[in-house]
Amino acid sequence: MNKHGAIILCGGKSSRMGSSKALLPIGQEVMLPRIVRIVSEVIPLEHIVVVSAADQKLPTLPDEVTITQDARAERGPLEGLAAGLRTLTGKAETAFVTGCDVPLLKPEFISHMFALLADNDIVVPKEGKFHHPLAAVYRTSVLQQVQHLLDDDQLRPLFLFEKVKTREVPVEDLRIIDAELDSLLNCNNPDDYQQALRKVKGGMGDREPQH
Repeated sequence: MNKHGAIILCGGKSSRMGSSKALLPIGQEVMLPRIVRIVSEVIPLEHIVVVSAADQKLPTLPDEVTITQDARAERGPLEGLAAGLRTLTGKAETAFVTGCDVPLLKPEFISHMFALLADNDIVVPKEGKFHHPLAAVYRTSVLQQVQHLLDDDQLRPLFLFEKVKTREVPVEDLRIIDAELDSLLNCNNPDDYQQALRKVKGGMGDREPQH
């Protein structure tokens, strides 16, 4: 069993963006394939799971990547996390979980988060009172707790953090590996997207596509 896997959640409604974030152009790439390419620098493609909405149109991805869907629609990141963890069970012990809208994610950030897990069940960045559940590492063994929360309609990731052994890492501590914290820059709306485009155009976090 490979120790590490990854889950990329892309089934959100993208209501603030106004169009599918997975299909947005970014540099010389498209958003979701770019995230897969970055993650694949740390995780083998066959241990990367993309979780989409049931009828969602996706761009072309490497054949080795597994695509699955939320069991129930519009239930937030915990539902997507459950789908991803279910797929990785028996294949990986831990999973880096990200959205499909972080085009400046750094492979070094992913590796660093895995290194911080130690004997915890989850390691998650924390900014003030706010957690970054889609820039975190989870043991696949937390699936049972995730499912219990979903069954009880407790859909906030914070409820999971309270139930298992969770290490909260202040985001300032992560600047040692990502000085500008670009790995936490979500493109939630057009302004965020334009900011990311400017950084990519300026050569920050961009690399030639490998596929």
